[in-house]
Order: sequence, then C-alpha cells, then structure tokens
Amino acid sequence: MENLISLVNKLQRACTALGDHGEESALPTLWDSLPAIAVVGGQSSGKSSVLESIVGKDFLPRGSGIVTRRPLVLQLHKIDEGREYAEFMHLPRKRFTDFAAVRKEIGDETDRETGRGKGISSVPIHLSIYSPNVVNLTLIDLPGLTKVAIDGQSDSIVADIENMVRSFIEKPNCLILAVSPANQDLATSDAIKISRDVDPKGERTFGVLTKIDLMDKGTDAVDILEGKSYRLQFPWIGVVNRSQADINKSVDMIAARRREREYFASTPEYRHLAHRMGSEHLGKMLSKHLETVIKSRIPGLQSLINKSIAELEAELSRFGKPVATDAGGKLYSIMEICRLFDGIYKEHLDGIRPGGDKIYNVFDNQLPAALKRLQFDKQLSMENVRKLITEADGYQPHLIAPEQGYRRLIESSLITIRGPAEAAVDAVHGLLKDLVHKAVGETVELKQYPGLRVEVTNAAVESLERMRDESKKATLKLVDMESTYLTVDFFRKLPQDIEKGGNPTHSIFDRYNDSYLRRIGSNVLSYVNMVCGSLRNSIPKSIVYCQVREAKRSLLDHFFTELGSKDTKQLSGLLNEDPAIMERRIALGKRLELYRSAQAEIDAVAWAK
Repeated sequence: MENLISLVNKLQRACTALGDHGEESALPTLWDSLPAIAVVGGQSSGKSSVLESIVGKDFLPRGSGIVTRRPLVLQLHKIDEGREYAEFMHLPRKRFTDFAAVRKEIGDETDRETGRGKGISSVPIHLSIYSPNVVNLTLIDLPGLTKVAIDGQSDSIVADIENMVRSFIEKPNCLILAVSPANQDLATSDAIKISRDVDPKGERTFGVLTKIDLMDKGTDAVDILEGKSYRLQFPWIGVVNRSQADINKSVDMIAARRREREYFASTPEYRHLAHRMGSEHLGKMLSKHLETVIKSRIPGLQSLINKSIAELEAELSRFGKPVATDAGGKLYSIMEICRLFDGIYKEHLDGIRPGGDKIYNVFDNQLPAALKRLQFDKQLSMENVRKLITEADGYQPHLIAPEQGYRRLIESSLITIRGPAEAAVDAVHGLLKDLVHKAVGETVELKQYPGLRVEVTNAAVESLERMRDESKKATLKLVDMESTYLTVDFFRKLPQDIEKGGNPTHSIFDRYNDSYLRRIGSNVLSYVNMVCGSLRNSIPKSIVYCQVREAKRSLLDHFFTELGSKDTKQLSGLLNEDPAIMERRIALGKRLELYRSAQAEIDAVAWAK
C-alpha cells in the first residue's frame, strides 16, 4: 500500500515540473484527478503547528499576517533508519538536514515566485521529508484564510486566498483537513464554513480541533469531538500543539508529542477519547485513508490517462513536426507542405472535395444566360440595318446582295459577345481563387507557418492571374475568329430563300424597302445565333484548357522555381511558426510527457502487485 502514496507523490512532482498546477487551461489536467489532502484553516487556527506535529519537526515559516503564500505540497516518506533530511523539487540532489534552513528556503522560494511583497501564487512548492518518525503521507498546506487585508496587501487578498483554497478543495478527489481552534466558537470557524460549502455532507472532511488546552476553565470540547455539535462522516480529532513559550524555548517535538498523549490520557473529560486523539493518531489515520482512496481511484486514473494520451497525441500530430534546422530539411519541408496543398486543391477541382462544380455552373448557366441577354434586336433594328447597308454600299448601291453590309452587321453584332466571354473567364478565375483560399485553410500544415501560408496563397493567386490573362486572350480570339471569317455555307442558302420570298430582279431602289431590310436583319440574326451556339461550346473548352487544366498542372511551378534560389535565412522566414502554435505544441509535448510518465508509474505499481 505504501507504493500507492509514493506513486501519487511522483505524479504530483511530475505535474509541477511540467506545468500542471490544476489551474483552468485548454489542456487536460492530471493534477485535479490525483487524490490529495488539503489543509485548511484560518490564520490563527494552529494549522502550521498541526503539520509540524505530524512531521515531528519545526520547519514552517512563522510570523504575523499571511505567512503561507503558496501551496506547500508536503510529502512524507517513512525510512527505516538513518538521519532525517528534506529535499525540495526545485533544488534537486540537495539534501537539507538543518530544518531551520528548510524554513528559510520555503520563504525564499515563495519570494522568488511572488516577490517580496504580500502577494500569493497558486504554483506549489514541493517539499519531501524523509524520516523514521513519520508515516507515508502527502498533505497540501494552503494559505490561511483571513478576513482583512494588512498593509502591503491588495484589497482583493481576502477573496484571492479564498478562491485559491476553493480551487483545491472543491475537487472531488481532494480530502479536506479542516483545522479549527477549540477556544473559538465553531460556528465562526473559517475552515468549517468553507468546507461545508464544497462538501455539505461532510463526506470528504476531517475535522481537527486545536488549542483544546487553552479553553476557558469549566468548558470542554467533548460535544465537538464526539460529533454532537457538528457531525462529519469521520470522527473529529483533537490535538494539543506546543505553546508559543514552547516554540520560543525550542521544545523538542518528540517531547511535545509525549506531553500531548499525557494530556488526553490524564484529563477526565477526554480520557475515553484518548485512543483517537493527538497528532500521531491523526497522521496514521490520514495515511491509511489516503491509501484507501488512492487504491479506489487507480482504475479511473488509468482510464483518464489513456484517453488523455490519445487526445494529446492526436492534437500534437495535427500541428506537425518541429522545423528542420538545415537548408535542405527546410526546403524539403516547404515542398512537402506545398504538395499537400496542391493535392487538396486538385481534389476540389476533381469533385473529391466540394467547389469544383461551381465552374460547370458558369458554363451551363451563367454563360448561356449572358449570351441570351445580348440585345441583338437593337443591333439589328430597321434603322441600324438601313444605316449600315447604305454606308457599306457607298456611292454605288449593291447589285445582287449587300455583302459588305452583311459583314458590318455581323461584325458589329459578334463583337458584343466579347463581354460574356470575358465575364466567363473572370467568373472561373474568381472560383479558382476561392478554391485556393479554401485549400489553404484545409491544409493543416500551412496553419503552422503563417509566412509560408501567405507566400503560397500569393504565388497561387499570381499563377491564376497569369492563366486568366492567357485564357482571356485565347477566348477572345475565338470570338474574333468568328468575325474574321464567316461560314459560307450559311449564306449559300440565301438565294434559295430569296427565290421563295420574292423576285430578285426588282429595281435596286426597291431593295432598300422595309421588307428587304427586315429580311437582311433576320438573316444576320440567324447567323449570329448560330455563332452564339458554337461559341457556347467552344468558350468553356478554351477556359478549361487555359485555366482549369493549367491550375491542376502548374499552379505552384513559378513558386518552386523561385524557392530553389532562396538561401537558408529566407527559407527560415517562410517557416516561422505562429507563436501561439509554437507555444501550444510545447505545452502539448510537456503534458504528453507527464501523462506518459504517469502511465509508466501506474503500470510499474500494477506489475509490482
């Protein structure tokens, strides 16, 4: 069973060393799950004397006001023989055999964390004491509760101390050692009041009554010690500490324990309770109960540790590996991250991830709708047809068919298709650019390096802009080609149509009448609609070839070319991590180290059994 308390001692030390103090954070905490005994009491309750009596050594700082300003995790280790000594976790391999030096180091280490003022800190001090005169036990000495702030303390000190004490004792795994003086009304006890708030049924609270020997004559504490005044699940324990005069005279702790035993055995009111009174009994009882609690918590601890390790490993893997130090390693890391981004981008275009389907929507809906909105009827109005035909004829009217007029009407109509063609190129460019930002956001590794994320985004967008410019040139050439060379077969049918519609031998002056001009407009409109149908199919092909295909093939080619010319310093600039991510990875690594250490310690105890 002693192995169990030693196990928790090791885990508590590991928690403190790796930054787990049980405070609220975004990391899982092991500290809060470890069974512990917290010592709670007011400033004048005799709390320090109780601890010194259990240890059998005079080692705690004394003085007026708030002396304990940081939690003290006191780990007692029973040894078979040898000289008593103490060790602080912050001073590894240094043994203290002079307990006056232990007292001084507690004060100095408190000042190192809080300054020489009267401030407090929740970061614990770990002190281990090895002695043949102690039981295996771990206690957490908390700052004494107070009601008023003294000079040099902030106005919030009263609430700050209470909040710190509550943060420890409200945990369900924390046992509460509530120290109250017998010469004060129990109803005003700071320790009982705060213990009742967090443990109303008294299931985790051990009541300790101090200063029994200082009660007024004619009064006693029997009703309290028998649980009649205030009942707890565990029996109350009375102790008789050294008086201030004894402390001043440096009365030996062993002698003080003997006098304590004699007091309870010889005082008629307490004689029947003497077997469960005194600091020695208190230490043994707490040790036994702590062992029982630890044993019952081991399965739950193992489950928590295994679950936390899996969660920490998963999150740590998402942050990626630390940055390589050499230029080759940095270049390789950058290339690998870029390939991951490029792969995600292609998955969007290929339909494995969403977004690529919007490009088809441009071809199937936006482009046809834009072509349909072109107002050819205005371009081919009677007035415009008459104007262009007449202008094309010049000083000599056409003899058979107004070919130049046809060409001018067709060219002036087809040029308006450039607008929808350019709009389709720009729309696809916008979608491709949106997918770049989406792929950047989905590339977890890029979140690690904000500099590289910006460079990759800019490089990809610049490539898309070059592809857009090339696509625009190619697509507009398709439109211009239609204007440059007309489809002859379409017009070869026109004489046949004319034969059906009238006599071509009419006077040339009749050919400027409304019916004739209307027929020309109708022919041109039919031809333009035919060209629109053709371009509706060829424009998407041009855009896909020049933009989508090239984005899949060579989105970061230009960036890779520039990358090869960068020196180590420039590569390092790209791999500067977001400080928050760097801090998070370090914190996760420490916490993972803690849980793995805890897992190994628990497994070792299990195998020892």
